[in-house]
Amino acid sequence: MATVSDAAVARADGRIADNIVYFARALRKAGMRVGPAAVKDAIEAVLAAGIGNRDDFYWTLHAVLVTRREDHAVFDEAFRLFWKSRELIEKLLAMFSPVALDQREKEKPRAAESRVSAAMFEGHQKNQRPQEIPEVEVDARFTVSGKEVLRGKDFAQMTAAELAEARAAIAALRLPFDTVKTRRHRPDPHGRRPDPRAMMRSSLRTGGALILPKFRSPREVHPPLVVLADISGSMSQYTRIFLHFLHALAEKRRRVHTFVFGTRLTNLTRQMRHRDPDEALADCSTAVKDWSGGTRIGDTLAEFNRKWSRRVLSQGAVVLLITDGLERDEVTGLSEEMERLHKSCRRLIWLNPLLRFDGFEARARGVRAMLPHVDEFRPVHNLEALADLCAALGVAGGSGTDPRRWLGGRGSA
Repeated sequence: MATVSDAAVARADGRIADNIVYFARALRKAGMRVGPAAVKDAIEAVLAAGIGNRDDFYWTLHAVLVTRREDHAVFDEAFRLFWKSRELIEKLLAMFSPVALDQREKEKPRAAESRVSAAMFEGHQKNQRPQEIPEVEVDARFTVSGKEVLRGKDFAQMTAAELAEARAAIAALRLPFDTVKTRRHRPDPHGRRPDPRAMMRSSLRTGGALILPKFRSPREVHPPLVVLADISGSMSQYTRIFLHFLHALAEKRRRVHTFVFGTRLTNLTRQMRHRDPDEALADCSTAVKDWSGGTRIGDTLAEFNRKWSRRVLSQGAVVLLITDGLERDEVTGLSEEMERLHKSCRRLIWLNPLLRFDGFEARARGVRAMLPHVDEFRPVHNLEALADLCAALGVAGGSGTDPRRWLGGRGSA
């Protein structure tokens, strides 16, 4: 580890140049775009600016090595770990010291911390001699596989390898390519409708002597996708996984609006626009104040219908409602708010993790009040359910997702 002090001297033939090279190599392994030219510019910038204090050295390297906004979190965490942070020393001493269990609240992992740590200590782990571990036969019939653990693990605590595996699983899903026709038109040589304005505009080039036929067709766009996700205690693990799926979906289509609700409604559309998933989910955790709390479905739907429905529900919007339907308060007014939401959108899909049970029945008052006003009733508990959802967004749902199946009191087959 290198140390930044006030008395350090930046010389090209000293240790500081080697440390900057190794620091840039760690940034490259963590996912940043740092080339040899950037490393050379960083050394020359340090030689020109000098090292007055830790902040000056930080911003000198930051100005040269960070070229994208989403790389700020990775650079900040790498600088904190590489340039001899006192927090890292205390964590290492606490890890190898036989001390009693600490009952204090643990500090939340920072964005990109796991990726940077894995990139920096990769060479040290390769040089260690493999330990001989005796073979032990374990009956794993009732255990959870590594992929199942990965699906339910918090993304901020994943290593670089686990994050890459999760991205590969999400990227392998076939994202929907559903479009709707709008009232606006676009130039189309094979269109059926003539375009008088385009014909007159093109005739000006010849002074009106030649008028060529021009045609147009309706413009097709992706409909807005609005997500209302429950973040109560019984739904938080499913919502965290679905937020990562929405982050991948928002990178490939424009109008994706994300709302979460527990005891209050929170708009996370701006936080989900970050290109780095660690930074996006870290901002979401900071913005939400009622994560893993109670549930007030009726009140939050009333707030959404009053403040946001006319802003985001336009041009045939599709609404994804993610909740178990277990209302904590009275269900008075819940049916009316669901009916208003259903009439404001083109399609309302309810994603309920309770459908993973074979004997599910719509007996809860909240579930029976909401079911008559949804178009489809689907499970959302694993990657297979997300794949089915992606395939269903482009086409109409089948009979297996008809909510009327559960209104008669029968369980799912």
